[in-house]
Amino acid sequence: MNIPGARSGILSLTMKDKAVLYAAYMPFIIGGGLFIATNKKFGLGDDVFLLLNLMEEPEKIPVAGKVIWITPRGAQGNRATGIGVQFDKKSSLAKDKIETYLAGALSSEKPTHTM
Repeated sequence: MNIPGARSGILSLTMKDKAVLYAAYMPFIIGGGLFIATNKKFGLGDDVFLLLNLMEEPEKIPVAGKVIWITPRGAQGNRATGIGVQFDKKSSLAKDKIETYLAGALSSEKPTHTM
């Protein structure tokens, strides 16, 4: 669904360790998603293109997605300002790699940026 006036953005994102990746990953989103701490302005439904660098991988993973979550500045609970991006169906490589890195940790009770 295209939303009139929807913007797109390119974000480069590096996840250096499992704790950071765990806090950002949104496994409850169909197709997977990531929370990205950013002060850039986005609206729900905006297209986003991520260049994702996971751990020590030599290649960045290109990920297309849409903004489905916004945590505004000053949100309750001292939550980080940013957006949640749902991965496009064609971006299954990113979801698969993230879930491989987080194997066993996805059922953890530790809080994340979104839950």
